[in-house]
Amino acid sequence: MAEAHQAVAFQFTITPEGIDLQLSYQALNQIYLSGVRSWKKRVSRMRNSLIKGVYPASPSSWLFVVIAILATMYMRSDPSMGLITKIQQHLPLRYTENTQMTSVFTLVFSTLLWLSLILALRFCLKLLLSYHQWMFEQHGRVSNVTKVWVTLLRLLSSRKPLLYSYQTSLPHLPVPPIKDTVSRYLQSVRPLLTDPEYKRMTELANHFELNLGNRLQRYLKLKALWATNYVSDWWEEYIYLRSRGPIMVNSNYYGMDFLYVTPTPVQAARAGNTITALLLYRRKVNREELKPTRVPGTVIPLCAAQCERMFNTTRTPGDQTDVLQHWQDSEFVAVYHKGRYFRLWVYRAGRLLSPREIEYQIQRILDDLSPPQPGEDKLGALTAGDRMPWSRMRKQYFSSGINKRSLDAIERAAFFITLDDEEQGMRGEDPAGNLDRYAKSLLHGKCYDRWFDKSFSIVIYKNGKSGLNAEHSWADAPTVAHLWEYTLATDAFQLGYTEDGHCKGDVDRTLPMPQRLVWDIPSEAQVCISLAVAQALADDVDCHVFPFREFGKGRIKKLRVSPDAFIQIGLQLAYYRDRGGFCLTYEASMTRLFREGRTETVRSCSNESSAFVKALENGEEKAQPLFRLASERHQNLYRLAMTGAGIDRHLFCLYVVSKYLGVESPFLKEVLSEPWRLSTSQTPVQQMELFDLKNNPEFISLGGGFGPVADDGYGVSYIIVGEDMINFHVSSKHSCSQTVSNTFVSFISQCVYMHSLVRLQP
Repeated sequence: MAEAHQAVAFQFTITPEGIDLQLSYQALNQIYLSGVRSWKKRVSRMRNSLIKGVYPASPSSWLFVVIAILATMYMRSDPSMGLITKIQQHLPLRYTENTQMTSVFTLVFSTLLWLSLILALRFCLKLLLSYHQWMFEQHGRVSNVTKVWVTLLRLLSSRKPLLYSYQTSLPHLPVPPIKDTVSRYLQSVRPLLTDPEYKRMTELANHFELNLGNRLQRYLKLKALWATNYVSDWWEEYIYLRSRGPIMVNSNYYGMDFLYVTPTPVQAARAGNTITALLLYRRKVNREELKPTRVPGTVIPLCAAQCERMFNTTRTPGDQTDVLQHWQDSEFVAVYHKGRYFRLWVYRAGRLLSPREIEYQIQRILDDLSPPQPGEDKLGALTAGDRMPWSRMRKQYFSSGINKRSLDAIERAAFFITLDDEEQGMRGEDPAGNLDRYAKSLLHGKCYDRWFDKSFSIVIYKNGKSGLNAEHSWADAPTVAHLWEYTLATDAFQLGYTEDGHCKGDVDRTLPMPQRLVWDIPSEAQVCISLAVAQALADDVDCHVFPFREFGKGRIKKLRVSPDAFIQIGLQLAYYRDRGGFCLTYEASMTRLFREGRTETVRSCSNESSAFVKALENGEEKAQPLFRLASERHQNLYRLAMTGAGIDRHLFCLYVVSKYLGVESPFLKEVLSEPWRLSTSQTPVQQMELFDLKNNPEFISLGGGFGPVADDGYGVSYIIVGEDMINFHVSSKHSCSQTVSNTFVSFISQCVYMHSLVRLQP
């Protein structure tokens, strides 16, 4: 193979005359330049470690402290109050010149003073970031304490931070008092239970609080003192990695392309720009050049830990639990096309290939007419089905030899690319139906043409449309959404295309061919690659995407109501009209105000929201004030969840402790077995400035969605785009006769616009 020969830097032949050594200077040059790139990255990481290690101070501040101390010493003053003399007595240094000795000890003291000041500044910053009362103050009524807090926080954050500069200054997630958690839980289930059911649950909760709960709480507080975050590691392990069912549909989620625009109809060109944009984002992450994400409209930073495993990461299956494997770097991506797998090198001689060169390489793959090897075309189905069969197959057939090398090429790739042979998007005579098919394609595809274990997989369709499918264990949707926003904006506005739809730039036509991965899958293994489980799951999913164009957050804000609360109350009303009652409702909230924070649950079905829905359905005049109470209650629940005072993560961790101790809790067992029949999530737009919707209104993102959590429930994702649009993604299962995604979307539309909420406007 040509690429194999080019990879050889030298060859030697043993002859009777001796050893004949043949050097390939081109290959040696490639190795040298790749090594230079690697060392540049190491130096950059060392530099960034120093900068973020002293934040909010700067490395140059050391020189300022040294000069200040030396100046005061020159003025015959001792700023150390005798400490320099003490240091002089204890350090084993002797000089003939007393001045030299004094200068050395002054430098030692100055360095210690500088380090002490840094620790003090970081401690102050951590105290400031631990203040969350600002979130509970009414808009326009800011207390004096909060004003002082904002001033101090701005002062300490005045230096330009790197991506991870705030990490060590973020507070740890607090463990809420068990009494508060139990009380909030009982309030959350009150609208869902009859009086006898609520009385029984209250007795269970009180018995737990007064007996076993306190014992479990002590262990949890001990973990909180020891661990960076008392929730995140258990959440990742027990909710995601230990799940033995398929991650396709059940865990993975998707993100869509622009709604109205496809920047180019050329599949290879779209792939070229998309891959380039993703690698530029990776470069920013590696160099920590991305600005830390902040709470919208504030200077308050959010935890950036989830960015660390964004690229070069794969979930590998195990018998009892999966493992997330992350590699420091990868110079290639894995590509799938018509049943074949390829390794595409995206760097050459330490240089990132241009978008035009990547397009050229992608086109070579598209033009390759070679057939799949036996068992290769459906290989991806192993990542779509149950985890234990995949684990056994991996150990038996992919743990050595050529299969292991090819599997390593996929798993160690920066990310995975599928060149889909279908066309997708809102097009043709049935745009609504095509949007639904587009969503299903991104959620599960053909069940074998995605690699669901990769941290994320990019799909490029035949007509140039794109999308992604993301694995959930390593990060939550906002982190992936930030990546995808940057990718779409860079593709469309920064890199751009020529008039005929191709990538810009020149092509080095001496580039080696993309490497076709080789497999040796025996016939007995081919029989074990089954689509049955994954295909049944995919066929059962009912997806409906609904762009709501009547109004957006601009009109909602005129009501002086949170857009999120407005939509959540609308979802409660829609569910009530669809099913004739209320259900346990999950809304994902973030806890990234804390170090290594992930999510918390907002239980959106409250006493106040159910009272409003009932009053509205009964035609009562008091519906409007009840709506105000419901929206304020929802906002308060959201704030509590964000500030570490939620319900579900605390109870989940108490349950994990009980399992470790080998004790049973009827209360915890019942709480954690309750089904979430309405699972919801908002995908926030975090970088609106990248799109400039005023001048480019057609570049509207569709957001993304996920599968239903309960077999008889709905999964609802929504994205508020600009001032005048809300996109909904609704999923359910065909196997449940009570849930129809299209019907539920019609109820959402009615409840949000036609009948109820808008007419509450004064």
